[in-house]
Amino acid sequence: MKFDTSLYEEKMKKTIAALSEELSGIRVGRASTKLLEKIKVPYYGTPTSIDGVATVKTMDARTLAITPWESSVLKDIEKAIQASDLGINPQNDGKSIRLVFPSLTEERRKELVKQVSKLGEDAKVAIRNIRRDANEKSKEQKKNSILTEDEQKLAEKSVQELTDKYSKEVDAVVERKDKEIMEI
Repeated sequence: MKFDTSLYEEKMKKTIAALSEELSGIRVGRASTKLLEKIKVPYYGTPTSIDGVATVKTMDARTLAITPWESSVLKDIEKAIQASDLGINPQNDGKSIRLVFPSLTEERRKELVKQVSKLGEDAKVAIRNIRRDANEKSKEQKKNSILTEDEQKLAEKSVQELTDKYSKEVDAVVERKDKEIMEI
C-alpha cells in the first residue's frame, strides 16, 4: 500500500491561497478594490460587503470612488471605512465617497515588508504543521502494519518534498509582495 499525500498537499495549497488572500489586503500606496473586501456595512440589519451595496471603481492609481445604490447607505459606508484599519479618511460629497491613497513613506514601506515577512513565516509554520501531521499519520499506519518500513520512509520523503515545494512557493509570494510594496 502507498501513503496518500493528496490530502496534505491540498491543505498546503489552501495555506498558500490564504496567504495570498491576506497579502492582497495590504495597502501598497495604490488604489485597489481588494482593500475594501473585508469592510462590512450594516445594510437592513445585515453586515454586507461594500461591493454588495455600492459600485466601487478605481479612478486612477491612487483614487477609489464608491457610489452606493441607495443614498441612505452613504453615511454607513463612510463610518465603516473610518472604523476600519485602512487608515484613510473618506471624502463624502453627498452622492459618493472618494478614497485617496497617499504615497507610502519609506518607513511605512519597511513596516509593511516586516508584516509581509511575518505572514510568510506564519504560513511556513502552518505548512510544517501539516508535514508533522502527515508524518504522524504514516508512523501510525506503520505501527498498525498498514505500511511497511520502506513505505513509511518513502511517505516521509514525499511529504518532505511537498513541504519544500510549498515553502518555496511561500517565499515567492512574499518576495512578489515585497517588490510591490517597495515600488515607488
